[in-house]
Amino acid sequence: MKTKSIFALLLGCALAMPALAQDNGGIKQDAKDAAHSTGRAAKKTGHKIKKGTKKIVHKGATHTEHGAERVEDKTKPSPTPPPR
Repeated sequence: MKTKSIFALLLGCALAMPALAQDNGGIKQDAKDAAHSTGRAAKKTGHKIKKGTKKIVHKGATHTEHGAERVEDKTKPSPTPPPR
């Protein structure tokens, strides 16, 4: 009876050792990797927004110039007829 108890205790300790010796460095590294990925995604998104905004502003300026030219053509005085 005593031998069975000792055997069960030793077996339990042997199975528990890997769980107790496990290092939590993996969790820490996973958190770091997630933070770096989030930072890269935010940076990439910022660059895309900047590029899109720049494109829209330039396109708007072009259309404004085009509209101003059309208005300018309409507001020019008509040529006066030559004197008689």
